[in-house]
Amino acid sequence: MQNERIELEYTINTLPKILYYRLSNPSGLEEWFAKKVVAKDGIFTFKWERSEQQAELLEKKKDNYVKFKWIDSKDDTFFEFRIQKQELTGDVALKITDFAEPDEKEDIIAMWDEQIDGLKHTLGV
Repeated sequence: MQNERIELEYTINTLPKILYYRLSNPSGLEEWFAKKVVAKDGIFTFKWERSEQQAELLEKKKDNYVKFKWIDSKDDTFFEFRIQKQELTGDVALKITDFAEPDEKEDIIAMWDEQIDGLKHTLGV
């Protein structure tokens, strides 16, 4: 079964550099994404209550985006956080790209919605 690309966008009223820290740094990711995050040699280990996964940091650009690939994924899928500041309004948007099997798409979207709620809570927005 082919994974489907999912693109989500959330408005997060904070500075891009504050958001970037929460997306690219282990201690920032621990505030909202995983219980424990360890980074070593470009490999991030994410630990949750009952599971653990590793992702390779593929690319990053300060205050702009962070792109990871799960180590155990067998295809070209990735997940990416992209920060965009809207020129007209000044709002900051977080765009997330992820992939899911068609029957898991709704669950993945719900998971991201919940994660971003946690991120907003840690940022106080």
